[in-house]
Amino acid sequence: MNIMKERYQKEVAPALFKELNLSNVMEVPRVTKVVINIGLGEALDNPKALEAAAGDLAKITGQKPVITKARTSIAAFKLREGRAIGTMVTLRGDRMWAFLDRLMNIVLPRVRDFRGVSAEAFDGRGNYTLGLREQIIFPEIDYDKVDKVRGMEITVVTTARSDDQAAKLLQLLGMPFRKD
Repeated sequence: MNIMKERYQKEVAPALFKELNLSNVMEVPRVTKVVINIGLGEALDNPKALEAAAGDLAKITGQKPVITKARTSIAAFKLREGRAIGTMVTLRGDRMWAFLDRLMNIVLPRVRDFRGVSAEAFDGRGNYTLGLREQIIFPEIDYDKVDKVRGMEITVVTTARSDDQAAKLLQLLGMPFRKD
């Protein structure tokens, strides 16, 4: 079993149950999925960029990414409906726990001048979104083979009813929030 998942079951869930004064064990907030997204506006001009980003995302997550397409046409951006403009991966189960473990313990400390992640990036429904500026902070990516440095968004989806519950969950799991 994954270290992070085991820690959640043995330490975090009982602590949350007690701290939040919940009446049922099933009410304890938990992480349901992690979505990693790379938006590529440059894919309109350079189709190779989409393949490179998908390859990087596959190396990082160990799962084949899905190509996302534009839902609507936007003339100002020269965007037509149905054009490929990004790539994403949804992680669940053991891969999700393994990714979260690597993210919190290996990847985030590798960020230059790292002082913690923002504690205000919750969406009001208990989900947390973290933006990274470069994919090269992941140890799976070989710096010499990167064609361009790209950013990505990582969304941690939880069953928490409020942002406070989700923040407590992520803090107990080991998310390095910035201390203001």
